[in-house]
Amino acid sequence: MAPDVVWPNGMEGGVVRGHSGVRDYWTRQWTTIDPHVEPVEIAPLPDGRWGVDVHQIVRDVQGTLLVDQLIRHVYTLRDGRISKMEIQSADVDST
Repeated sequence: MAPDVVWPNGMEGGVVRGHSGVRDYWTRQWTTIDPHVEPVEIAPLPDGRWGVDVHQIVRDVQGTLLVDQLIRHVYTLRDGRISKMEIQSADVDST
Protein backbone atom coordinates (compact mmCIF):
# COMPACT_ATOMS: atom_id res chain seq x y z
CA MET A 1 0.00 0.00 0.00
CA ALA A 2 1.07 3.57 -0.63
CA PRO A 3 2.02 5.47 2.55
CA ASP A 4 -0.98 7.81 2.01
CA VAL A 5 -3.45 5.03 1.11
CA VAL A 6 -7.16 5.83 1.41
CA TRP A 7 -9.09 2.79 2.67
CA PRO A 8 -12.85 2.45 3.31
CA ASN A 9 -14.03 1.96 6.86
CA GLY A 10 -16.75 -0.55 6.06
CA MET A 11 -17.76 -0.97 9.70
CA GLU A 12 -18.07 2.60 10.96
CA GLY A 13 -18.31 4.57 7.72
CA GLY A 14 -15.96 7.01 6.09
CA VAL A 15 -12.35 6.23 5.27
CA VAL A 16 -9.06 5.76 7.05
CA ARG A 17 -5.76 7.08 5.75
CA GLY A 18 -2.21 5.84 5.73
CA HIS A 19 -0.59 2.68 7.00
CA SER A 20 -1.32 3.41 10.66
CA GLY A 21 -4.95 4.29 9.90
CA VAL A 22 -5.48 0.98 8.09
CA ARG A 23 -3.65 -0.96 10.81
CA ASP A 24 -5.75 0.64 13.57
CA TYR A 25 -8.98 0.02 11.64
CA TRP A 26 -8.15 -3.62 10.93
CA THR A 27 -7.15 -4.15 14.58
CA ARG A 28 -10.51 -2.76 15.77
CA GLN A 29 -12.42 -4.67 13.10
CA TRP A 30 -10.95 -8.06 13.96
CA THR A 31 -11.76 -7.69 17.66
CA THR A 32 -15.49 -7.47 16.86
CA ILE A 33 -16.01 -9.48 13.65
CA ASP A 34 -14.51 -12.38 11.74
CA PRO A 35 -14.54 -11.39 8.05
CA HIS A 36 -13.67 -13.77 5.22
CA VAL A 37 -13.33 -12.30 1.73
CA GLU A 38 -12.61 -14.56 -1.23
CA PRO A 39 -11.90 -13.12 -4.71
CA VAL A 40 -14.27 -14.44 -7.38
CA GLU A 41 -13.19 -12.34 -10.37
CA ILE A 42 -10.43 -9.80 -10.98
CA ALA A 43 -10.58 -7.51 -14.01
CA PRO A 44 -9.04 -4.24 -15.18
CA LEU A 45 -11.53 -1.39 -15.48
CA PRO A 46 -11.57 1.03 -18.44
CA ASP A 47 -10.32 3.90 -16.25
CA GLY A 48 -7.18 2.01 -15.14
CA ARG A 49 -8.46 0.84 -11.77
CA TRP A 50 -8.92 -2.84 -10.90
CA GLY A 51 -12.26 -4.40 -9.95
CA VAL A 52 -12.24 -7.43 -7.68
CA ASP A 53 -15.58 -9.14 -7.14
CA VAL A 54 -15.43 -10.91 -3.79
CA HIS A 55 -17.64 -13.26 -1.82
CA GLN A 56 -17.76 -11.75 1.65
CA ILE A 57 -18.83 -13.73 4.70
CA VAL A 58 -18.80 -11.89 8.01
CA ARG A 59 -19.45 -13.47 11.39
CA ASP A 60 -19.36 -11.97 14.85
CA VAL A 61 -16.73 -13.29 17.25
CA GLN A 62 -19.23 -15.86 18.56
CA GLY A 63 -19.62 -17.27 15.03
CA THR A 64 -23.07 -15.87 14.21
CA LEU A 65 -23.45 -15.08 10.50
CA LEU A 66 -23.89 -11.34 9.92
CA VAL A 67 -23.31 -10.95 6.17
CA ASP A 68 -23.04 -13.28 3.17
CA GLN A 69 -22.84 -11.28 -0.05
CA LEU A 70 -21.05 -10.59 -3.29
CA ILE A 71 -19.42 -7.15 -3.41
CA ARG A 72 -16.81 -5.39 -5.51
CA HIS A 73 -13.56 -3.94 -4.25
CA VAL A 74 -12.10 -1.34 -6.59
CA TYR A 75 -8.39 -0.61 -6.35
CA THR A 76 -6.53 2.44 -7.60
CA LEU A 77 -2.80 1.83 -8.03
CA ARG A 78 0.02 4.37 -8.03
CA ASP A 79 3.63 3.38 -8.60
CA GLY A 80 2.71 -0.30 -8.17
CA ARG A 81 1.00 0.20 -4.79
CA ILE A 82 -2.61 0.48 -3.71
CA SER A 83 -3.38 4.18 -3.23
CA LYS A 84 -7.14 3.80 -2.77
CA MET A 85 -9.71 1.07 -2.22
CA GLU A 86 -13.44 1.47 -2.62
CA ILE A 87 -16.32 -0.88 -1.82
CA GLN A 88 -19.16 -1.08 -4.34
CA SER A 89 -22.12 -3.29 -5.02
CA ALA A 90 -20.96 -6.16 -7.25
CA ASP A 91 -23.65 -5.44 -9.83
CA VAL A 92 -22.46 -1.92 -10.70
CA ASP A 93 -21.00 -0.93 -14.05
CA SER A 94 -17.75 0.82 -13.15
CA THR A 95 -17.07 2.31 -16.56
